[in-house]
Amino acid sequence: MKMKNQTTLTKFILLGLSSDPQMQIFLFLVFLVIYLITLGGNIVIMVVIRADSQLHIPMYFFLFHLSFVDICYSSASVPNMLMNFLAERKTISVNGCISQMFFMLLSAAAEAFILSAMAYDRYAAICDPLHYMEKMSTRICVQLVNGAWAIGFFHALLNTVFALKLHFCGPSQISHFSCELPPLLRLSCTETLTNQVVLYTSVLTFASISFLLTLISYIHIISTVLRIHSAEGRRKAFSTCSSHLIVVGLLYLTAFLQYTKPSSVSSVVPDEIFSIQYSVLTPMLNPIIYSLKNKEVKTALRKMLGKLKFLN
Repeated sequence: MKMKNQTTLTKFILLGLSSDPQMQIFLFLVFLVIYLITLGGNIVIMVVIRADSQLHIPMYFFLFHLSFVDICYSSASVPNMLMNFLAERKTISVNGCISQMFFMLLSAAAEAFILSAMAYDRYAAICDPLHYMEKMSTRICVQLVNGAWAIGFFHALLNTVFALKLHFCGPSQISHFSCELPPLLRLSCTETLTNQVVLYTSVLTFASISFLLTLISYIHIISTVLRIHSAEGRRKAFSTCSSHLIVVGLLYLTAFLQYTKPSSVSSVVPDEIFSIQYSVLTPMLNPIIYSLKNKEVKTALRKMLGKLKFLN
């Protein structure tokens, strides 16, 4: 009877990163620049890979899809955050909030498994180069990317289905800049144990699988590279993995710090900082890392810019 008399919320208020109007304008400009760099950088990577036939190989096929995932991941939360910096009432509908959560979960899981596929690609190239084209055929590459998206979709759908069963009757304020599931669960008027079990089980399972796949690939890579006699040969082998290692390190280090930090640290380093790292900064940094550390991408980019200058 008590539940029936309670008012069901239709909107949430996102408190964001600051309530100070001047700071909000500053943050709007900062995150606008970050978002434009994210879009520009990832779109350039995708265009360069499509335009240069020398980049039509498995490694860059996966990089193309990683850039697409990064655009999706950033676009799931940043545009709404930018609007809220300028809006007087920073509201989002319950359905809109759950939709945002769905796309963030989808993008995060897909990115993790695309990075695992990229690690397997480096393993095949370095550890078994004679059978590389057989192991990384177009069909297998497409299956790996489709598998990453399928796992991401299942992970997002599973948590969203259980989130739709929640009842929200107040309070309506979310202490975050986006609709992530943990702060959303704290607002539920109904029991959330099932949601928490589903969330942490699915995150732990999929994160562990993607991490182990990546780790196993790199154990084989390191073992193979250390058997190369020449220092130049070892350097060249490791250089093909350096960009991927940095990107993977950023992803898993952030996740590790977020989920293993003591409760005493939460008051000093809020969850929003970690969320900004993996949902805002990482999608911006990935194309920068790949363009700065990858000789083929830099060469293809220079060729494309040269063609544009020639046309002008």
